[in-house]
Amino acid sequence: MLKAKNPVNPGLNIIIVGCGKVGTTLIEQLSKEGHDITIIDQNAQKVQEIASLYDIMGLAGNGASYSVQMEAGIAEADLIIAVTSSDELNLLCCTVAKQVGNCAAIARVRTPAYSSESNYLREALGLAMIINPELEASKEAARILYLPTALEVNSFAHGQAEMIKFKIPEGNVLNGMVIAYLGKNISSDILICAVERCGEVYIPSGNFQLEAGDVISFVATRKVSKHFLEKIGFKTRHVKNTMIIGGGKASYYLAHQLIHMGISVKIIEQDKQRCEELSILLPKAIIINGDGTDTDLLTEEGIEYMESFVPLTGVDEENILLTLHARQVSNAKVITKINRLAFKDVISGLDLGSVIYPRYITSEAIIAYVRAKKNSMDSNIETLYHLFDHRVEAIEFYIYENSKVTNTPLMSLPLKENLLVSFINRNGSIIIPSGQDTIQKGDSVMIVTTHTGFKDILDILK
Repeated sequence: MLKAKNPVNPGLNIIIVGCGKVGTTLIEQLSKEGHDITIIDQNAQKVQEIASLYDIMGLAGNGASYSVQMEAGIAEADLIIAVTSSDELNLLCCTVAKQVGNCAAIARVRTPAYSSESNYLREALGLAMIINPELEASKEAARILYLPTALEVNSFAHGQAEMIKFKIPEGNVLNGMVIAYLGKNISSDILICAVERCGEVYIPSGNFQLEAGDVISFVATRKVSKHFLEKIGFKTRHVKNTMIIGGGKASYYLAHQLIHMGISVKIIEQDKQRCEELSILLPKAIIINGDGTDTDLLTEEGIEYMESFVPLTGVDEENILLTLHARQVSNAKVITKINRLAFKDVISGLDLGSVIYPRYITSEAIIAYVRAKKNSMDSNIETLYHLFDHRVEAIEFYIYENSKVTNTPLMSLPLKENLLVSFINRNGSIIIPSGQDTIQKGDSVMIVTTHTGFKDILDILK
């Protein structure tokens, strides 16, 4: 199964092993971005369905097998991504591929024992990336519980800048305020990057007027963002306690981080053996053996007094119902983990607080790597987030070389419509740019735009 590069569309040759939730999300995203994709999975029917749906090559078999990889075209591949449900199989797929082909390799590894050694494994096996959806999802949940006013907290510039999403409540000082006035009178150290109103998303200019009910995303340093939220009347202290339902990997990772932040944790898990394991792994957490969907047990364990509530069962429907129940009986900050994407319109119509999709977190990190691998050499993608149901992209570029965008005031650059330069990170200091600021070699720069598929900083120009 030899694959020649398409000269009209010089995408990468990518082999994806595993057609589960993350694999399918990657196939959907990467095929949209014009790459040549071959999928490998043990399930022949699944391979056939997905290959037909996305018009890509498919192969049924063991992705770690030398002969299967050769048939899939590993010798010509630029990248192999192993996202089966087995950590060991993923690592073996990448190891075989590195021996046979001259490709980069990415493995999904979820087990905590391996996760703590991910840097060693990555270097020892020569992998481009090891990705852990549960760990990344728990980091996102922990950032939100540190700032519970937020619906979403995304981290940029190695944690020095944050993009925070929140909803403007009725009667808030921002209701009716024009963004330029906010910048002059409330805080010039934040930048409002995107606003969702009645299902439409806007990249706002200075004369955009905010309204109650708007969901806005803004960028600032962590210190400034807390100060800004306090100034406009939000509570910003982190939660003191949390109740987690389900004792899987994501629960372990989240509890571990929250305890480290000084937040007390209670986990309710049905499996007695898993409870015993967790009590050894997390000696400072309270572990309850019981059914987390039993409302009497939740009441007994004090759900109505909890400051935060995070259902992390493996079943989306349970997580959603638990969140809705917590909303009724308490004032807790709720975070809902959702794995599948069916009924997305119904889900977005429910008041589920902060919603986390582990498969998106995984696919975004991989897509950022793929775009960086495909681009020219004057800039590189550091971070990529999709916002507002994939209608907005926030991309952080590192500027390696001088180019058409450097050393020219932003006001003089022919920038595309619906695009904002949100911050410039210069030697660790975050600049919220004005029209007079310039992008310089060595900076990292964050762009927020409704355009998709940017691979290079030059893509911001008309």
